[in-house]
Amino acid sequence: MTTLTLITGANRGIGLEFCRQSLAHGDTVIACCRQPEQADALQQLALSHPNQLELVALELGEPAQFDNLCAYLGERKLDRLICNAGVYGPKGLPLGEYQADHFEQVMKINVTAPMLLVQALHPHLAGDAKVALLSSKMGSITDNGSGGSYVYRASKAALNAIGKSLAIDLQPQGTSVVLFHPGWVQTAMGGSNALITPEVSVRGMRHVLEQLSLIDSGKFINYDGVELPW
Repeated sequence: MTTLTLITGANRGIGLEFCRQSLAHGDTVIACCRQPEQADALQQLALSHPNQLELVALELGEPAQFDNLCAYLGERKLDRLICNAGVYGPKGLPLGEYQADHFEQVMKINVTAPMLLVQALHPHLAGDAKVALLSSKMGSITDNGSGGSYVYRASKAALNAIGKSLAIDLQPQGTSVVLFHPGWVQTAMGGSNALITPEVSVRGMRHVLEQLSLIDSGKFINYDGVELPW
């Protein structure tokens, strides 16, 4: 039976690589991003996988659109939900220069959007569905030895808390939830000096997802399968 996978932030970087590898594995993929008509790489994938890849416009900062996404799914059930989209916010600001509005958009996209998206989609999850929330080691309080990056760190720590609660609340319906650190990846956010490629990161996360069960639901896991400290 074909696996139905929905991916947010699918137009570039890790999200695009999740699309590529999921398609190669034979999944039917629903690729969501703000402007799919302008996503050249996704458009090329759609041409080469016309019966596997569906492109859907989705603005994560507009939760009212989640109802439209549910209507689009209809009676179909998702086997995989990859909440990948995220933003970093201001970089390099010293303490003393942060403003409230620096937090607003980052928290909306990194925290509120994935929580409300999973909430909207949970009736559309298959009995043994798996949900991946892309977090970061920068959300680990234990691992914070350098300070700074208040906005991004706060958003990912909050996402970790949400993912843990989702794992508990979705357990009765058989859904497993994992919080991923994808590694330092060569993307627009990670930069060209990052240590690993999107292909390596996604291959590792997909392997973890394949093995994921309710026993491991709610854990914070590195792309290579190593559990991380909160």
